Amino acid sequence: MPVLEGLWGPDLGLDVGADEAPAAPGVWGPLGTPPVTCGGLSLALELPALIRQLRAAWRARRGGPRVPEKGHPSTWVESGRAEVEEEVEEEEAHTEERSTRLTADGRLSRSHAGVLLVERRGSYPLINLRILNTGHQQGGVESGTQRKVKRLLSFQRYCHASRLLRGLVPPAPGSLHLLDDDYLGQAAHMLSKVGTWNFDIFLFDRLTNGNSLVTLMCHLFNVYGLIHHFQLDMVKLHRFLGMVQEDYHSQNPYHNAVHAADVTQAMYCYLKEPKLAEQLSPLDVFLGLMAAAAHDVDHPGVNQPFLIKTQHHLASLYQNTSVLESHHWRSTVGMLRESGLLSHLPVDMRQDIEQQLGSLILATDISRQNEFLSTFREHLDNQDLDLQRAPHRHFALQIALKCADVCNPCRVWELSRKWSERVCEEFYRQGDLEKKFDLEISPLCNQQADSVPTIQIGFISYIVEPLFDEWLRFTEPSLLSRTMLGLLHKNKARWSRLRHRDLLPENCAGGGGGEGEDIP
Repeated sequence: MPVLEGLWGPDLGLDVGADEAPAAPGVWGPLGTPPVTCGGLSLALELPALIRQLRAAWRARRGGPRVPEKGHPSTWVESGRAEVEEEVEEEEAHTEERSTRLTADGRLSRSHAGVLLVERRGSYPLINLRILNTGHQQGGVESGTQRKVKRLLSFQRYCHASRLLRGLVPPAPGSLHLLDDDYLGQAAHMLSKVGTWNFDIFLFDRLTNGNSLVTLMCHLFNVYGLIHHFQLDMVKLHRFLGMVQEDYHSQNPYHNAVHAADVTQAMYCYLKEPKLAEQLSPLDVFLGLMAAAAHDVDHPGVNQPFLIKTQHHLASLYQNTSVLESHHWRSTVGMLRESGLLSHLPVDMRQDIEQQLGSLILATDISRQNEFLSTFREHLDNQDLDLQRAPHRHFALQIALKCADVCNPCRVWELSRKWSERVCEEFYRQGDLEKKFDLEISPLCNQQADSVPTIQIGFISYIVEPLFDEWLRFTEPSLLSRTMLGLLHKNKARWSRLRHRDLLPENCAGGGGGEGEDIP
């Protein structure tokens, strides 16, 4: 059999069995074809059993230990489990060897080859998960090996469970239709309007069965032609996006994959602003969308001060500076390398993409808000922001990502209110955790003292309004920016009325919250 001989070579002793005695005629089925053998191995076996026998023959040939047979598996799942466990062991060994080269300060440490070293993914804070995962956590926390097995299987499950990648034949050259029949209804209609500001990401997430981030990113990559421009492998792209979506924690009320999809959709709207769209290169668009999708990946649902005062290992790693943002970035780089999405690009280009992604994600650190806002205002005052220069375009992308990250108060009231209640719920969960362990309750995390309207009014006044006032100056004339500021002012006024209602004597006994009856 020349094919097998070409794959494994004649020195393995896997020659076709010419000396096999022919079996009696008529026992091979209606075609009367004899079963093919190779070195005494029957190719009529199921593929997993054949692979196992070939592996045993290879080890025996090399003098290695022969793995004893455990009998034929009854299903493909059982036979594949051994393969996955081997891959997990190899991954753990590789990751452990790589992690030993990390420096303690967690800065932009490089190996002797000049490659950015990344931390392991899944560095979930070692805190009491029973409180954060109320209603979701059953039993103990999964072991690291179990998580890695699930991670390796997740993409395979996604491909088999969804018909997203089955039988897709583009009707025209250069056209990639990534939605199958199940999604061609309302979800496809929503995607046709993905550039509108009233896009309902919650509805889109339900229509895509919780795959809003993956579906949205694939669609936007197709819209911009990034798959063709960067010659991306579709399987690797889906694997990377699946890893990113999976590494967001769905038990977080706010910092989850739906928030990432919402920020990505907002980023797309900003990239379409004429002031930016006319100057952006494909690389700029690629970086902007990727940073938006991964900017909060593996977020633990608690803030940086909590990690610092609980002496979490991430706080030590990054010396209490941009702890979460640094972790989001390094995790993203780890997933890029694990998926091999950019492995076909030159090394210097890959390193440049990794560094620019880091610069964008680190800009979302809310503690650096005044730093970026002052620089942005100074550029606008001096009218010296030249978008034909790559550094200035990168700075504009940083500001756009910052706007997308905090744009919830600029949405229509129904969406804005949902996000406000979710982020406050996450704050309150942290406060309950701090109270349980006799820690000082962080600002905005005390449900008895900090109501949703109060938190939102402060957030709008000190963070959102100043930023979007300058964004309007930058994008003027822009209908979108004016629309966002109009909605922002209306929502702020609405929260003010809700706070006033909560302060009335008849409502004080029940505590603030703002989740009650609506006020127009």
